[in-house]
Amino acid sequence: MWLVWQGKPVGLKIDTMMTITIPSLIDTNQPLLADFNNKLAYKFSNAELLIQALIHRSFAFEQGRGVIQDNEVLEFLGDAVLDLVVGFLLMSRYPEMKEGQLTKLRASLVNEANLAEMARRIDLGCYLFLGKGEDASGGRNKPSLLSGAFEAVVGAVFMDGGYDAAFALIKELFADDIAPEKVELLSTDYKTRLQEFCQERFNEAPLYVLEQEEGPDHDKIFSVTVRFRDQVLAAGQARNKKEAEQKAAATAFKNFISTDL
Repeated sequence: MWLVWQGKPVGLKIDTMMTITIPSLIDTNQPLLADFNNKLAYKFSNAELLIQALIHRSFAFEQGRGVIQDNEVLEFLGDAVLDLVVGFLLMSRYPEMKEGQLTKLRASLVNEANLAEMARRIDLGCYLFLGKGEDASGGRNKPSLLSGAFEAVVGAVFMDGGYDAAFALIKELFADDIAPEKVELLSTDYKTRLQEFCQERFNEAPLYVLEQEEGPDHDKIFSVTVRFRDQVLAAGQARNKKEAEQKAAATAFKNFISTDL
């Protein structure tokens, strides 16, 4: 039986006529496991690790305690690996930054929202094994579930290929996020700075308006404008609303420092 999401057969396949085990899930999902390996640009030597990384506790619970293992231990490991590698990448890229700045940046990059975005970039939600109730309630797009599964995949890569494999994967996936433009947005809270500027000069706060959402749920683009006294100051686009607001605020703040609104 194929798993179904939004009316379409997606993700992995289960055989309801037999006892479900990790080896049986491997046997019935060879093509799709290969497809996910391609998305990661990493081929697992031990497919059992990949399968385990994709098993949410709701699915494991449905199979019966002790029958199949969920991804939570791999999630724990992946969390630690991400902290190490992202910290190293930031320190290497921005050696002039102080510890406090690096810590704040790393926290912004490995928080639930950003890791869920990473998961959406590789369509991770489509490949997860979820319990029926979790699946029906939109689990494939829940930030907490996606971020945990992403950490589990990182943990599985570390277990399968060691530090070098995990480092290469994280470096590739986070390349855009540690680029100077994104780091500037993360390290400078332009929304707060713009609000403080407007409040101090005019005793009023700017307003953010979500103008448009485009694309499927797993790959949306948000368009936001920031307005002040019914005037559009700037616009921003990003894969999540908060970043789009920060982009709009950054443009507005930089423009109006020189013009004083």
